[in-house]
Amino acid sequence: MHQADNSDFEPSIRSTLEWQPAGFYRFQGDGLLCTLCPHACVLAGGETGRCQVRRRHGLRLETATFATSVRHLDTIERKPLYHYRPGRKVLTLAAPGCSFTCLYCQNYRLSQFGRTPAALWRAEPVQVATIIAEAVEKNAAIALSYSEPSLAAELTLVLAAAGRPYGVEIVWKTNGFLTAEALAQIGPWLAAVNIDLKAVDEHKHKALTGAPVGPVLEAIAGFIAAGVWVEISTPLIPKFNADSDSLRNIAAAVRELGPQIPWHLLRFTPQYRLRRAKPTPIEVLNAARMIAREPGLHYVYVERACGPAARNTFCPQCGEEVVRRDIWATHAVSLLDGACPHCGFVIPGRWD
Repeated sequence: MHQADNSDFEPSIRSTLEWQPAGFYRFQGDGLLCTLCPHACVLAGGETGRCQVRRRHGLRLETATFATSVRHLDTIERKPLYHYRPGRKVLTLAAPGCSFTCLYCQNYRLSQFGRTPAALWRAEPVQVATIIAEAVEKNAAIALSYSEPSLAAELTLVLAAAGRPYGVEIVWKTNGFLTAEALAQIGPWLAAVNIDLKAVDEHKHKALTGAPVGPVLEAIAGFIAAGVWVEISTPLIPKFNADSDSLRNIAAAVRELGPQIPWHLLRFTPQYRLRRAKPTPIEVLNAARMIAREPGLHYVYVERACGPAARNTFCPQCGEEVVRRDIWATHAVSLLDGACPHCGFVIPGRWD
């Protein structure tokens, strides 16, 4: 997950938390069960869920995520999405809140709203018509990123419905921690997702995120089954998941989901509660690329630290370079109708 710096914030900032009616809930006895994420919070009157941005108000659930602390144009490669409409611009929004409590979160001032004094409410309400008009004008998709987009499910659905007649697509950079019930409703409205898979060992995943990993793996499979374009990211964090055994286990899990899935290995940058840790060594990233290819994964990327070749796409059949990328941008695509021009092998993705 990339970091949102201070320049990303809009000049007109509201400090008042605004709650709107939410979906994804049902009654469970006297409680109100939130069905959006696997934490499955059952709320009494006035209680707020673990995410801090969904609460019970009387007989209904409310959300604070019809707002954004970020509104700017990105490249699609920065999400990172490498096999989805290369060179496309995306209008990025970020509603506060997260279902995880990641120790290293670069955007904790947004994601950890309500959990840490440093996470202040700095957002303005989203005007759907204005956002869609801007996306159309700039020929951009809309991305929800930096914080956890699945908590902004209602906003996602409203934006998707409003934008679809104009060809405006919605993409997520997400932790993938949502229920099958929610995914079934949201999946048909999403064009692409990049999902963080931080570990497959349950103990390590909980230590990093405060949540189990099973629902994340199920969501990845669910998005693929729903026809959403899926890419996976893993931040390599020394002493947590950057050792050879951890990498082989994650690589095996990705391979089981599909060798065609692009897998992004991200360099860890010390932040939040791991501020005193060290960045991922370059040699660890290079070794990780080799380990990731052992089970037969075709598309393994490191966006910055290991040189241009680590960002480029090579045909798994003939080995020729078919996509060349700069940092956070695509430089050249030599595919013909999505296939290698040298041998005809089809490179999976959305290339138009």
